[in-house]
This record gives sequence, C-alpha cells and structure tokens, in this order.
Amino acid sequence: MAVTTTTRFYLAGSWEEGGKPLEVRYPYDDRLVGTTSYATADQARRARDAAVEAFGSNRRTPAYERRAWLEAIRDGIRARREEFGELMTLETGKPIRDSLTEVDRALLTFGTAAEEAVRINGEVIPLDVAAWGRGRTGIVKRFPIGPILAISPFNFPLNLPAHKIAPAIAAGNTVIAKPTSKTPLTLLKLAEVAHEAGLPHGILSVMPMDHEVTDMLLKDDAIKMLTFTGSSEVGWGLKARAGKKRVLMELGGNAAVIVDRDADIRHAAQRIVAGGFVFAGQTCISVQRVLVHERVFDSLARDVVELAEKLVLGDPLDQKTDLGPVIDDEAAQRITEWLDEAVKAGARVLTGGEGNGRMIDPTVLADAPATTRVCREEAFAPLINLSRFSDFREALQEANSTSYGLQAGVFTNSLDNMLDAFDELEFGGVMVNEASSWRIDPMPYGGVKDSGFGREGLRYAIQEMTDPKLLAINRV
Repeated sequence: MAVTTTTRFYLAGSWEEGGKPLEVRYPYDDRLVGTTSYATADQARRARDAAVEAFGSNRRTPAYERRAWLEAIRDGIRARREEFGELMTLETGKPIRDSLTEVDRALLTFGTAAEEAVRINGEVIPLDVAAWGRGRTGIVKRFPIGPILAISPFNFPLNLPAHKIAPAIAAGNTVIAKPTSKTPLTLLKLAEVAHEAGLPHGILSVMPMDHEVTDMLLKDDAIKMLTFTGSSEVGWGLKARAGKKRVLMELGGNAAVIVDRDADIRHAAQRIVAGGFVFAGQTCISVQRVLVHERVFDSLARDVVELAEKLVLGDPLDQKTDLGPVIDDEAAQRITEWLDEAVKAGARVLTGGEGNGRMIDPTVLADAPATTRVCREEAFAPLINLSRFSDFREALQEANSTSYGLQAGVFTNSLDNMLDAFDELEFGGVMVNEASSWRIDPMPYGGVKDSGFGREGLRYAIQEMTDPKLLAINRV
C-alpha cells in the first residue's frame, strides 16, 4: 500500500499548511494513508477575500474559456485515473472497482459541465400581453451569484465535490470547497489537477475546516450560497445558520423499492443486491426497504439471498472484493445495534447479520417492523429489509411513510402502476425497473422532505447557482 506524504491544502491558487494536523487512515486496517491540516480562521478569510475578488472578473469570463478549464480538468483526471482510484480506496475503504467507476463518473461530470458552460440559455418573452405592454420585449439572462461554499461527505470524495465545483465554474462563480475530515486527500488531488489545468487563482480553494471555521464562512454575507451533501441532521442545522444565503442540500435517504407481482424477479433481485450492498450500503440512495408483492415474495427473497451470499468481502484494494469495511468503528457499532434491535422486534435474518469489526456481512432481513430504525431511519449499511404487500397502492403508501424522499425504485410491467408510482411517490426521483440507487450524472438529482431541496445534475445545478435577470425594452 502506497503511503501519501503530508499534503498541503489549496488556498486560492497557493499551497499552504494550516493549524491542527489531520490524519487519514485506511478503514480496512487503520494504516496511515497520509496527513494534511485544518485551515485557520485567518486562512479561511483569505480564501473568502480571494473568492470575492476573483468573482469580480470570473463572472465576465467568456463561456469558451470556462469550457476550456473544465475540459482541461477532465483530461487531468483521466491522466491520473489509477492514482485517483487507489487514493479513494485508501481513504474510504471503497472497493477499487467502485473507486475507478467513480473516477469515470467524475470525467462525465466535468465533461458535461464543460458542455453546459456554453449553453446557459436565457429567453425572449413577449411583454405585450396587455395594452400597456405594446411595443415592449423582454430578454431574460442568467447571471452567476457569487462565491459558493461547497461541503461534501466521505462516501464519494471525488464525484460529489465535482457536482458542486464543476457547475459553479461553468456558471462563472467561485468556490471554497470543504471536504470531510475522513476523506480530504482525494479532493486535494483534484485541486492539484485544477491548478495544473490553469484555473485562475481565487476561483477555487480546497481546505479542510473545523466546525468553528466552517460556521464563520457559513454566516459570512460575502458567501452567496451553501451547497451541501451529507446527513439530514447536519444539513438542516447548517441551513438554520446560513441566514439569507441560497442553500442547496442533498441529504439522507431511506430508499424504498417496490417489486410488483408481474416484475422480472431475477432482474429485480440482481439490481436490488447491487443497489443495496455497493460500498457496503453507504450511499444516500442505497436500497433499504424492499416492498414485495406477496405472490412473488418467496421467489424474490430466495434470489436476493443467493446473490448476496455470493458477494466477496475483503481488502478493498483487491480487484475481487465486492464489499469492504464501513467507514469507522462508530458506524459499525451503530449498525450492529440497529440489527439487534430489529431482530428483537421480530425481524428474521435471511442471511448475514454478523460482523467482524468494520467488516459487516451483507444482511437481508425479512419483516422488520416499520417502527425499527432499520426501516424508519437511514441505515447507511449493508442491509436491506424485505416485507410483503398485497395491494400496489398500499405499497405506495408504505413507501411514503418515511420522512425521507430522495429516490425510489419500482419493478413492474404495468404501465398504470408505473404512472401511479410516478404520481404518488413522494421522492425526488422514481426509477422504473431499476433500483433506487441508479444515477447518471447529468440527470436532476435531489430530494424532498427530510432529504433536502434543490437539484444537482449539471444543467440543474447551474440553474441553482445563477439568477435570472430581466431586460425590458420599450421600442419607442
């Protein structure tokens, strides 16, 4: 295993050391991966000042130049694909195959942002809808809003920050990006690539920050927007302290998947297992609650168990590994407690249910009561629960019974049921004949209820990061 040396953080075009050191360890065996440091309050203020100054010029940067920067960043990531993949695995414990997939997704994210940078469209609107509008025409154009504070979580340390940084650059904004303390090194490597790509100073800063320094920036009027991905508890707390600034939040999930009686059962089982156990279930749209029509329950359960038991647990750096560890000991302890609670409440363990430290077996439960935390809260764990239904509309109601609403999946061949699901499910996205965990990066992505508001996905994020302005012309 390669060990990363101490990495300085990126402050508006220069590399600096901060105050308190920050160690990063491999979740699989706790070996040291590398170190960096937390930015001080003074360094955060300097990053803010640089972002404000750079925005003054960047907001007028021609679209073709912004496109060129984004394409150069994409190409720089591609040239270091293996390096990014290994570092992500060492930071997160994500299997190396999944880390390399995340690198490829980041290529798509920056490439799409480059395309969107040159097609931020406005519109011409008629103003002569009444007599007093005669001879008048309106032109609507979108303008960047200013410096953005971007906060990202541990589970996708390259592509989730990319979904904040790339559209911000495309729109002409500036960004101060705060990685989580668990996985800062991947985002710092992205800063290296951006610097080498010729991104002008001040447009991007990447700095680990403690809560106090983060709050200082959050409350600063010079910061015009917070874009945050993470837990619901933390996200809503940040929003409460953000004042009048714009907020885009992609928070937790408690994804439901409905398997109808006419579904392709083997296909559904394959997608459910893939969506429930990828990265040990540590994604916001991981399959968690599976509602299965009673006529196909036994068949679906048999296939899900069979496929789950074929998954390989081991060292994430091994190409054969399907599941690695959860992120830390605290997460492992919480998951074990939730599983014990579910079993005591009457859930049946169809497979799994055991753990060895951070390594937790892929677990399939049946009939866990809806009041248990594995059904009510975001598990963020390699576990799914199967339950029965007899009426499709009752299944829709059960899927909606959570306070979360990020994405849901529906396996059915009934057009009526597809459309009913689309109309009735209280989620930001409904995947038909696919698990809740499916995502392609240009699509609008975000949730409702406790899962946040606003949408990522490059064109949609650009809309969040720009303001429409009207020019009304009177042809006298």
